[in-house]
Amino acid sequence: MKYLLLMLIASTSLAAAQNGKSLYTANCASCHQATGKGIPNAFPPLAGHFPAILAADGRKYTINVVLYGLNGSIKVNGKTYNGAMPGFTQLSDADIAAILNQVSTSWKNTLPDMQKPYTADEVKAERAAKKTPEQVHDLRPKTLK
Repeated sequence: MKYLLLMLIASTSLAAAQNGKSLYTANCASCHQATGKGIPNAFPPLAGHFPAILAADGRKYTINVVLYGLNGSIKVNGKTYNGAMPGFTQLSDADIAAILNQVSTSWKNTLPDMQKPYTADEVKAERAAKKTPEQVHDLRPKTLK
């Protein structure tokens, strides 16, 4: 019985990871690329930068970026990006959590110590406080501006 439970947990984790990858590919890769490196002077990289956002207490910020989009100038790795990212409110809370988990653990990105994977409940809590892309920009951790 214990073995079956472990197998079920492992297969659920694998399915969630595969779902995060396919959701990222369908919704994010056209701008941020399959490699997470972005497009120079147009779309910022997520590879190597995402952990810095999380380490700067930007967990809620990242959820809001995916939910509501982002509008305004940001600096990533010393380069300025001034574009507009659409929000993905049409995706479920679980889908957004899956995308964020994919990004936070891909391309040598890792979650900072003591942080757990994103959950649908975290996304649901942020969805309840509707924001504009400009308001999301204001949530960007000050150490990253």
